[in-house]
Amino acid sequence: MAATTSNDLICFTNCFLPQEDGGLIEKDLWIDERRGVILDAQRTFFLRKERPNTIIDLGGNILSPGFIDTQINGGFGFDFSVYEGDDQTYRDGLKLVAERIVETGVTSLVPTIITQEKAFYPKLLSLLRPWSPPRAAHLLGWHAEGPFLQMSKRGAHSPALIIPAAEGFKTFESIYSPENLAEAEDWLMSGDTLHNTVGVRIITAAPEVEGVMEAINEASKRGICFSIGHSMATTDIVTAAVRNGARCITHLFNAMPQLHHRDPSIIGLLGASPYLSPSSSAFLPFPSAIISALNASVSSLPITKDPLIDHISEAFDEIKTPPQTPMLLAERAYRKSLLPTGKSMASPDSAAITAIPLGNLTTILFDRPFYGIIVDGIHSHPNSVRLAYSAHPDGCILITDAMKILDPHLKDGIHDWRDGRRFYKEGDKLYVEGTTTLAGSVVTLDKCVRNFVRYTGCSIGQAIVCATYNPARCLNIENKKGTLRAGADADLVVLDHQGNVLSTWVKGKMVWARK
Repeated sequence: MAATTSNDLICFTNCFLPQEDGGLIEKDLWIDERRGVILDAQRTFFLRKERPNTIIDLGGNILSPGFIDTQINGGFGFDFSVYEGDDQTYRDGLKLVAERIVETGVTSLVPTIITQEKAFYPKLLSLLRPWSPPRAAHLLGWHAEGPFLQMSKRGAHSPALIIPAAEGFKTFESIYSPENLAEAEDWLMSGDTLHNTVGVRIITAAPEVEGVMEAINEASKRGICFSIGHSMATTDIVTAAVRNGARCITHLFNAMPQLHHRDPSIIGLLGASPYLSPSSSAFLPFPSAIISALNASVSSLPITKDPLIDHISEAFDEIKTPPQTPMLLAERAYRKSLLPTGKSMASPDSAAITAIPLGNLTTILFDRPFYGIIVDGIHSHPNSVRLAYSAHPDGCILITDAMKILDPHLKDGIHDWRDGRRFYKEGDKLYVEGTTTLAGSVVTLDKCVRNFVRYTGCSIGQAIVCATYNPARCLNIENKKGTLRAGADADLVVLDHQGNVLSTWVKGKMVWARK
């Protein structure tokens, strides 16, 4: 299959290459195995006057950029959110996940930690600096999901640990530590990372929580990707958050308000116009007045559990809220409080959008955010997945949000879990033993790609974009990861035309192959 190499150049031939627009073209790809980068074949031949000694015939299969998982909580028995006091043990766990996950086509991941005790954040985030173990996926940095979340949309995050950001970005620094929130270049240079290392930091927070809106802009300036999640903010608030620098939505449809036609909230951002009028981009004075009204409205809501199905997955809602969210009710209460005594506020049922002559309309450009979506058939119905992709295909990012029990070889049946409890695995579903309580999902990213093709009717090339190029663009690393551009890292996955992983390559070296 391959000849002995003497010039470190490899040519993949008889293969289809995914394009950044979702197409597939039949074309060779050259890489430099020693440097671990993709080459411009024509330029390399012109400068070096030689062809690759190693030719690999891929038999008509797909040669894709390696998959990127931007939200994963652990896998293969290791939980990124658990630190037991020993740095080496934690790094061994990271290495284990990075070594094993390549069989799912993932060559880069962003370890995600859920809401923690304040004292653990500085240590965990420092241990989650960018790292590339040998023959393993790249650990790009960290994704901190919490603690600045909306209480009623907390999922499995501990309510005792959820807090406001009373002093804006200063509170962020006091929790995560200033070193972990330094300017991007300073953050990368402060550790022992190699030159040219790709580094990623993501924070998921609710923009309606006190102080969060003020922190978004500063976080974005420092190269941190702010993602809207575990929130019930109104359309005005999430629009303002995106204008302030928010780039992504965390696990779309989960831990957020249902879509409502008068206030589409977070989900509605997928349908936002590229042009905003000044009036549509305004948001109310924030946060104190609305937060007070919000707290009053939330405390009056009946908090009910489903009598048959409970959820432990951090993405599921623990508290049911109606489509007309408490945040919207709180906003209306605040508007009403501003009216002169004796005046009434128009009912939302009779409210109309003010018609503005187009010739006099001053517009503001608006870029819709990216959105992560768990395509396991459990967290979101296939119809919802297709609806989201149809509305905003360029922003779609496939994620797993997988837990520590992720393992494609784990058989169905009863398995030990934690705290003396056990769970029953049935496909990608996990139940607490003896109950119908869902304990989350263990879907792999390659299966998300295959599911995505089935759910949306898109091509395999378009699905690949959602696991490679789109997450890379969201994180501003598309010149190094997620593409087949010359100069990008030679992180590759060979797929058949159904999306099954045949082999995985990291930095120009094969690290896994199907037997």
